[in-house]
Amino acid sequence: MEKMKKYTVAVVGATGAVGQVMREVLIERNFPVEKVRFFGYRREGIELDFKGEKIVVEKLQEGCFKGIDIALFSAGASVSREWAPKAVKDGCIVVDNSSAFRMDVDVPLVVPEVNPHAVANHKGIIANPNCSTIQMVVALNPLHKEAKIKRIVVSTYQSVSGTGSMAIEELINQSRAVLDKEEIVKKVYPHQIAFNCLPHIDVFLDNGYTKEEIKMVNETKKIMEAPEIAVTATTVRVPVLRSHSESVNIETESKLTPERAREILSSSPGVIVVDDPANNRYPLAIDAANRDETFIGRIREDFSISCGLNMWIVSDNLRKGAASNAVQIAEILVEKELV
Repeated sequence: MEKMKKYTVAVVGATGAVGQVMREVLIERNFPVEKVRFFGYRREGIELDFKGEKIVVEKLQEGCFKGIDIALFSAGASVSREWAPKAVKDGCIVVDNSSAFRMDVDVPLVVPEVNPHAVANHKGIIANPNCSTIQMVVALNPLHKEAKIKRIVVSTYQSVSGTGSMAIEELINQSRAVLDKEEIVKKVYPHQIAFNCLPHIDVFLDNGYTKEEIKMVNETKKIMEAPEIAVTATTVRVPVLRSHSESVNIETESKLTPERAREILSSSPGVIVVDDPANNRYPLAIDAANRDETFIGRIREDFSISCGLNMWIVSDNLRKGAASNAVQIAEILVEKELV
C-alpha cells in the first residue's frame, strides 16, 4: 500500500479567531500534515498546541515560507497583500482568507461545493470568499442549476466573531455592563453592539452600500460563474457570538416549488435542511455553531412574483465561512495532486 504523502503547512495569523479554528480543523479533518508552522503579525513568540506538540508562533520575515507547501492566511488583507506574493515566490501555495485577491482575475475564488474545478487555475494564490457569501452560494447553487436564478435579495444577520476576537470580548463586556447598569465602552464598533443591531459592516462606499454588501454582490457572480445574476444585499451586525444568519429571496426563470427546493437541497453537499415550522424547527445560530454544514429552512413561495422563493440560511462563519472552507480547498490541492 502506497504511503500517503504529507505536507508542511503554515497558518498565518494563527493566534486570531479564524487562525485558531484553522488549527482545529486541520486536526479534525486529519489533513496530511508532516510539519506545521505558525506565523503571527502581533503575537509572535507565544506557544500554540498542535496535536499535543507546542509550536512557537514565528515572525513573518523574508524567506520564511521556503520549504512550506501550503500556507493558510487569516491575518487580514494588508498582511496578505504584502506576504502572500512572497510566499508564492518561496514556492508555497497560498489559500487566502482575506479580501485582498478575491476579485483578481488570475485568482480563483473557491467554494468546494460550488466550483471546485476553479482550484486548478491557480497561479499560486487561491482566495477564500467572504463568510456570508460562502453560506449563501452553498445554498443557492443547487437551486440555480435547477431553475436558473435571475435575482437575489439578501439581508444578513452577522455575528461579532466575524470581526475577530476583540469584537467577541466587546460584546460580552458590553452585555455585562448593560445588565449591571455600568458605562458602555466602545472600541471595536462605532456604536454599542450589545442588545443592538448595526446596519454597518466594513466601510461605506460612495454609492451608499458598505464594502461587505458589494463583496456579496461581486463574489456571488464570480463563484457561481453567473455574471448575469442581479444581486443586492444589506448586511447587519447583530449581538450574536458565532454563526451568521441570512434572509434570502430569489427570483428564478422557471418555477421552483418549496417542496422541490427542499428535495434538491436535502441531497446537496454541505447542506442540512431544517424546515418544520409547525414544530418550531428552523435553522438557529446556536445550532450551527461548531458545525461545517450550511443549514436552510423557512423555504416558502414569494407570492409577490411568479417564480420566487424565500429562505433562511445559517452557518458557522468561523468554520464554513472561513477555516473549514480554506482547509477544504487545501484538500482539493492534495486530492488533485496540485501541490
